[in-house]
Amino acid sequence: MQNPGYVLGHSEQELSRLRTQARFLESATRGFLHEAGLSTGMRVLDVGSGVGDVAFLAADLVGRNGTVIGTDKVAAAVAAATAAARDRGLGNVSFRVGDPAGMSFEQPLDAVVGRYVLLFQADASAMVQALARKLRPGGLVVFHEPDWVNARSVPAAPTYERCCRWLQDVFRLSGTDSNMADRLYGIFVRAGLREPSMRMQTFIGGGTATNGFLDALSDLTATLLPAMVRLGVSTEAEVNIATLADCLKHEISANGSVVIGRSEVGIWARV
Repeated sequence: MQNPGYVLGHSEQELSRLRTQARFLESATRGFLHEAGLSTGMRVLDVGSGVGDVAFLAADLVGRNGTVIGTDKVAAAVAAATAAARDRGLGNVSFRVGDPAGMSFEQPLDAVVGRYVLLFQADASAMVQALARKLRPGGLVVFHEPDWVNARSVPAAPTYERCCRWLQDVFRLSGTDSNMADRLYGIFVRAGLREPSMRMQTFIGGGTATNGFLDALSDLTATLLPAMVRLGVSTEAEVNIATLADCLKHEISANGSVVIGRSEVGIWARV
């Protein structure tokens, strides 16, 4: 795969969308981190922190005696995460700008965590391997990644089906594999980690229970719309972003459809 571009960008609108997305992903990420073994007193590195939501989950699990260091390559994201940590009164969480694989830390780390990070790496195994070297013996590597392969609606709601296809196409044409379920095991093995554990969760529902999920899907589509147009995936007229969320909800309700969302995949291993 060529070097993938981070097609989502870091606009203020996108940082706001990440905060909204975090509410939908919190339960899955927390479950993965907890089952993997994050616990009180650990020193944790969060990779690709964005606005800091995974770092804050980790901080909750490691408690006041633990430490979380968040990292992101974009200064605007780090500034937003730092402000959010201050607002939450989290003195044991800090953020740094840069590539964590090239950073040095005062003490060995107990765990490296990240969400929606590996899909954007040209060589995810090399990244995992470099991060694992910063861990003490027996330390944890935990990632949460997406997989869109099984996203669908039954009976099929045409707009939802198109939306899922547009999103997968724009990621693929940008050099990003958004379907990570079948890749993650090999990524960890090639990085030299012990045999990993894996879990999968998926949103599923119908009627008004899908409204929040469909709003989030529409927001993601809005973020990616310029790239869709640029790459020839769709047009502004076809997407009609102003009415997309309402159209999705109407079709799901009118069809009596069950919505099956992207899958959330957790993977972890010890060094």
